[in-house]
Amino acid sequence: MSRIIPLKQLAEESIRLIRLNQHPSGGYAACPLFAHYNYSWLRDGTFIAYAMDCAGEHASAGQFYEWVSRIVERKQGHIQYLLEKHNRGEPIGLNEFLHTRYHLDGRDDVTSEWGHFQLDGYGTWLWGLTEHLKANGHKRLPDRFRSSVDVTAAYLKAFWRLPNFDCWEENADHIHPSTLACIYGGLKGVAELEGKRDLEDVCGQIETFLLDHAVHPEQGHFVKFVTPTPESSATTIGNDGVDASLMWLCRPFGLFEPEHPVMKHTLAKIEADLRTDQSGIRRYKADEYYGGGEWLLLTAWYGWVKLSMGDRCEAERALHWIASKADEQGRLPEQVPDTLEDRHKYDEWVARWGPPAVPLLWSHAMFLILYLNTTTIG
Repeated sequence: MSRIIPLKQLAEESIRLIRLNQHPSGGYAACPLFAHYNYSWLRDGTFIAYAMDCAGEHASAGQFYEWVSRIVERKQGHIQYLLEKHNRGEPIGLNEFLHTRYHLDGRDDVTSEWGHFQLDGYGTWLWGLTEHLKANGHKRLPDRFRSSVDVTAAYLKAFWRLPNFDCWEENADHIHPSTLACIYGGLKGVAELEGKRDLEDVCGQIETFLLDHAVHPEQGHFVKFVTPTPESSATTIGNDGVDASLMWLCRPFGLFEPEHPVMKHTLAKIEADLRTDQSGIRRYKADEYYGGGEWLLLTAWYGWVKLSMGDRCEAERALHWIASKADEQGRLPEQVPDTLEDRHKYDEWVARWGPPAVPLLWSHAMFLILYLNTTTIG
């Protein structure tokens, strides 16, 4: 059995790995040794940058936020085109929307098999940028970010009600509470920094939408996704189970505190359905990607939420579980198959793409966030 790396050492190794795998332009490689992840996702990258801010590595975080800002500025004309089509009531094809991942030098990804229309990354980027600015003493939005932030906010305001791919690049025909949480967090951050009442209004609409449409009618928890009803403005519960990404409604985006009745039921359902006896957290029931193993970043998220509830013991249990999954070089994978009852799907994915991604920078980032929050609280 390999030696478990001490938490402090793993935190230091996480910072080193993130630094090493940031392109000079600012983008973070999701996983440098896994060909299918050799891109920079706006969502993953923002949480990586947030972890670096938490660690005091503000220059690295700033590089990423400026990298995204340059991409958005380059897309400004196209975003205006989309907004004009929307205002005229014209249909917009899925492939016309902004991409969710980019090559490390900022070029569009046009070859991968995953869907492109995904709003969570743009909301998360706005949230992360405002957190970065506050961490660096800014009271207002610097001029160099103004055009990219304004056009991103306008894009999210216009399209937040549309079905789009979830954070796992799945279920394009549905509306996902975790995606709405990302949008809420981004618009809320900009609204507070800039005093924008229109963005506050959209945040209120998102909160109302979730409570009106995304709560299981009998069990009282938020659901994995809802489905728009064709030719009407109504929705139906598209999946009555939970997804671990529903924790985002609580931390970090703060739509609902853990004590909120619906959030409380949601966390309990995640614990009952997705937490294994070994302390790891799975994405959702019936997950077939590498057999649906335990994800390190979601386990860190669970620890983060539990820590916010005052449960330091559970947070530390999550930290030690994650550390136990590092290899001898201190590299953390995306997920582990330790508790799979049936390894058939896992073996299929290994035959197709090789073992799960390692090192996954998002795993390292979430470990780092939890570790630093735990040691700060002391």
